[in-house]
Amino acid sequence: MPTWDADLYLKFGRERTQPAIDLVSRISVENPRNIIDLGCGPGNSTAILRQRWPDAKITGLDSSEAMITQAAGSDSETDWQLGDIAAWDPEEDFDVIFSNAAIQWLGDHGTLLTSLAGHLAPGGALAIQLPDHYASPLHQVLLVVSRNPDWSDSMDSARGALTYESVLFYYDTLRPLCRELEIWETEYFHTMEGPEAIVDYIRGTGLRPFLEALQSDEDRGRFEELVLRGYSNAYPLQKDGSILFPFRRQFIVGYK
Repeated sequence: MPTWDADLYLKFGRERTQPAIDLVSRISVENPRNIIDLGCGPGNSTAILRQRWPDAKITGLDSSEAMITQAAGSDSETDWQLGDIAAWDPEEDFDVIFSNAAIQWLGDHGTLLTSLAGHLAPGGALAIQLPDHYASPLHQVLLVVSRNPDWSDSMDSARGALTYESVLFYYDTLRPLCRELEIWETEYFHTMEGPEAIVDYIRGTGLRPFLEALQSDEDRGRFEELVLRGYSNAYPLQKDGSILFPFRRQFIVGYK
């Protein structure tokens, strides 16, 4: 699991928060009393939950102390907890179990989602958003650069850092556990000032395991240079000099 930089993550706060807004808007649970945001990060997604359900008891859980510290500084009403989603086993059930772009960092999604659904109160909702960019240049360039012979042998862990499954897998896993299940995808088009901005965007998330696998600042600099070159070739400039950067995301809402 990579370490996290809350400020770097929030550099693209609007782009990272919009999917949380879209997911929260689709949850059909009236007056939930008990909500948890799993992988809450710096609290940007938790704030959306708080805006919709201001009277609910809301918990934010994240494995990064830096993220929890940042979140706690912006909201004193939420119960912020340091913990691992995979080990989360509460004594009480929840009306909304929410996770925005977090469980891709965990393995065995079948076991994980089955466990999460088991902690729903009757009528409750499990709402999850996952990045689905793995076929795009954003991810493929990282894989290509990681196979450079100068460091390829040390990149196995980085190449396997993210877990993703098909829509059919998530349907088959959750359908027997939910009275109603919705799954959809949205492709967002973010306006970026140039390929350097795309490197900055991914540096806060998917690039981090690759950089952490390298032994020197020199290698990390070379890795980023090659990634920048790949993005420059993959993402053409628009007439105004910016890049229209597509990013696909997958959404799941299941009701008990």
